Amino acid sequence: MSGAPRVLVADGDRPREGGPDRAVVEVAVGVLVRDDGTFLLTSRPEGKVYAGYWEFPGGKVEAGETIEQALRRELQEEIGIVIGAVHPWRVELVDYPHALVRLNFCKVHEWTGGLHMHEGQSFAWQALPVRVQPVLPGTVPVLRWFAEERGFDGATHVG
Repeated sequence: MSGAPRVLVADGDRPREGGPDRAVVEVAVGVLVRDDGTFLLTSRPEGKVYAGYWEFPGGKVEAGETIEQALRRELQEEIGIVIGAVHPWRVELVDYPHALVRLNFCKVHEWTGGLHMHEGQSFAWQALPVRVQPVLPGTVPVLRWFAEERGFDGATHVG
């Protein structure tokens, strides 16, 4: 995993809720990658903040859970799969208007079960540049990291 996360400010013009000393919300994020290099993005379901935006699946870490435990639970609850090995990858701190979120990105190459979107969201297997829109601000750095790993040029690789 890389060093300390940098802070990405999402929607910089909007006021922050909770003031400057907001608690950080820990989130486990699964970057599911198939053998052909495509990766899974899911849409945020209706009724949630940023509904309709595309992101990597995952969710909040509950009290007493490790990142891996939370990721296993969230991916089973959200998209109906049981994951194999979890490979911690990178951490990004994102300052959204509604929450300060530490995204703990983990690569996952093995899972069992078919995808079942339990929250009514959509899913899409993507390659660079991604074709789904809009992409959640916290997802953009991952696209940049993929581009760096794969030798692509450009900033965000959102098609």
